[in-house]
Amino acid sequence: MTHQKLTGKAKMLRVHTGANDTWEGEPLHLALVKRFHQLDLAGATVYRGMEGYGASGRIHRKPVFRSGDEPVTVVAVDSAEKIERALPYLDQMVGSGLVAISDVDVILYRETVATER
Repeated sequence: MTHQKLTGKAKMLRVHTGANDTWEGEPLHLALVKRFHQLDLAGATVYRGMEGYGASGRIHRKPVFRSGDEPVTVVAVDSAEKIERALPYLDQMVGSGLVAISDVDVILYRETVATER
């Protein structure tokens, strides 16, 4: 997929959830990235947190040398129209967590280009 140039006013979508959350047998964060790709969003990145809490009030932390239910955030940035198209899927896919949208100004968006050394 080739993306259009993305600069100026845009929206940032953040989905805060847990590493153990799933959608149809797959880790939720992976399913979200795949769905965002299918929707042709400009890009998505997954961040794993060290510690956090949400609506349950229970603190989740990543134990050293073990995998736990640490916080996970999936972030996507694109035009308001494209982010809006993703929202119905989030309502279906995200069983627990937080979904937030904020206004952003995109300054630079470039494709990675291999360089010779």
